[in-house]
Amino acid sequence: MPLSIFGFRALWSPYFLLFVLLIIAAYFFLTVKKRHQFKNSEPLKASQAILFVTAMILIYVVKGSPVDVMAHIMFTFHMVQMAFLYLVIPPIIIAGVPNWVWIQLLEISWIDKIFKFFTKPMIALVLFNGLFSVYHIPMVMDFVKMNIFLHAFYTIVLFILGIFLWWPLINKLPGQHQLHGLKKIGYILADSVLLTPACGLIIFAPEAMYATYTDGEMWMKAMELCVPGPTLAGLSISGPELFTDMPAREDQQLGGVVMKIIQEIVLATVLAKVFFEWYRNEASDVDPVDESLLQQHDPRPAE
Repeated sequence: MPLSIFGFRALWSPYFLLFVLLIIAAYFFLTVKKRHQFKNSEPLKASQAILFVTAMILIYVVKGSPVDVMAHIMFTFHMVQMAFLYLVIPPIIIAGVPNWVWIQLLEISWIDKIFKFFTKPMIALVLFNGLFSVYHIPMVMDFVKMNIFLHAFYTIVLFILGIFLWWPLINKLPGQHQLHGLKKIGYILADSVLLTPACGLIIFAPEAMYATYTDGEMWMKAMELCVPGPTLAGLSISGPELFTDMPAREDQQLGGVVMKIIQEIVLATVLAKVFFEWYRNEASDVDPVDESLLQQHDPRPAE
């Protein structure tokens, strides 16, 4: 059955698109038009603008396009959505926002206190991975998806914790938690390990665990998160099996595998960047050879 039965509003979320465009407009208004009103501001770099706009496009794709509808039909798309929302987009946003904007934001006392507490490496690791794992306990996930406000709250909290998770690795602000060298590598490896139990539970479960993907009545209720109620009421559909031939258990297993693969790709990319930064720093710390010593040991006769 085609997704078009859910209508344009459900598939393309025009209000959410408007929201994303307003955020992009506000970003350029602040960093270009109003930049001179802030102390120590710097011209916006093209790389920063590209990163921020890319992050906003990705947010719209995973939450405003047909991908969001598919995430409520197939668990695999749900995990792709989660991976991009919490593992891919947050570091891009952190890098895309100029440092002087972060400094202005963190000059607000209560925001600075929140960042300094929740971005402590151990707290950031445990909170994000813990809340992510709890969310994927079947009883919890099915309950959250039954309420649009609770689901929105949980999604926003996880996204903020995703920002906190990446902050010690990405930010370069004085006075903020930063990791260097081997600590960065340890942090990346710990993040990989802490997410593994949740993915393992999903992949190796003997049967499909989530009623919002298997029970027709609960699935219809969960679909209200992305499809207007009146539209759903006018449709004669019974469950996600009308839109996919993949059995629910295989869909669940594939979702867990995809989540873990995306995580490993992202972390491997960051790990490679950390390694090359470390290599460059080590190379730059090598003392230059004294040219006079070279001349003293030069075997060639002086002219």
